[in-house]
Amino acid sequence: MNLHEYQGKELLSSFGVRIQRGIVAQNADEAVEAAKKLTEDTGTGWHVIKAQVHAGGRGKGGGVKLAKSLDEVKSIAGQIIGMDLVTPQTSAEGKRVHQILVAEDVYYPGDSEPSEFYMSVLLNRGTGRNMIMYSTEGGMDIETVAEETPHLIFTEEIDPATGILPFQARKVAFNLGLSGAAFKEMTKFVTSLYTAYVKSDSSLFEINPVLKTSDDKIMAVDAKVTIDDNALYRRKNLAELRDLREESPIEVEAGALGLNYVDLDGNVGCMVNGAGLAMATMDLIKQAGGEPANFLDVGGTADAARVEAAFRIILKDPAVKAILINIFGGIVRCDRVAQGVVDAYKNMGDAINVPIIVRLQGTNADIAKELIDSSGLDVMSATEFQEAADKVQAVLA
Repeated sequence: MNLHEYQGKELLSSFGVRIQRGIVAQNADEAVEAAKKLTEDTGTGWHVIKAQVHAGGRGKGGGVKLAKSLDEVKSIAGQIIGMDLVTPQTSAEGKRVHQILVAEDVYYPGDSEPSEFYMSVLLNRGTGRNMIMYSTEGGMDIETVAEETPHLIFTEEIDPATGILPFQARKVAFNLGLSGAAFKEMTKFVTSLYTAYVKSDSSLFEINPVLKTSDDKIMAVDAKVTIDDNALYRRKNLAELRDLREESPIEVEAGALGLNYVDLDGNVGCMVNGAGLAMATMDLIKQAGGEPANFLDVGGTADAARVEAAFRIILKDPAVKAILINIFGGIVRCDRVAQGVVDAYKNMGDAINVPIIVRLQGTNADIAKELIDSSGLDVMSATEFQEAADKVQAVLA
């Protein structure tokens, strides 16, 4: 589950991480009031207006702008709120901006020049340890840094048995070229950041940039936070931060029905039980010359109601030209799934207007095939993977 920048910053602040302070606004008038409040609390004269959407690269799409007066705050807020923000991480249609963050200006003059760093905390799946990845090249796309100057990216792996140790935090500060007060500030920042990551059951913290201010303070100017969905049952306070407006409506509906669904850009709908088989089915569709329109795992209880719900979700995508049902009957019997397909098809009537290929293997697969073939419905049965692929190819031709 992704958090907005302002939510991520509030989470970081609760664990002692210094952040760029800001106030959320839903309209231009609220933005002006937020700017006045920030000026009173922080003394900032300029304000940064940031679109709050679940996508990176907001500045490149015009979603982050500097306001040097209250009139500019109102004008810029009015421009950003309600716009469809297009960034390198959104579709061509972009994402609608419903709210903004009015933040303090932290690039003020002082005894030294401000410096920007990159820092993230994530799981290294290869070693099974959490890892801090950081770079002196903050404020840039980390992918570009990795490609062009990989020697400027550092990593520090953390033993889960001990957590982050003081020498590791000092190592991070040293590799970033810091000294004096900034060095001490960075060691505190890194330690607090890692603690926040672990204590919130997150799967990713990405701060770009981490700023060293002109008076040697270290703070998070941005915050991308992803919470592990599997831990939300014990993080009720974080689960409440979910913004359904930022998610695919079809995926939200599928989740409410208990279906594991991911919307994709393709023309063949998939209905499968088991994540591994679902991935193999998507490969099968690609090899047959099609493109998967979705990832859909119906789980181990593929009865008529569940199959019908899956049909309705898949058919909400107008790009779907065929549906491939690929079920392995281990926990659930194939004949039960086949009967579910037949019943769902009859219940939906003319709502199903694309070819359907059904491959059932496992317990009672022969009975299942007979049920499909004798149903009188426009459903094609298959036994082998290749046979299913050939039939997908034929209906797409």
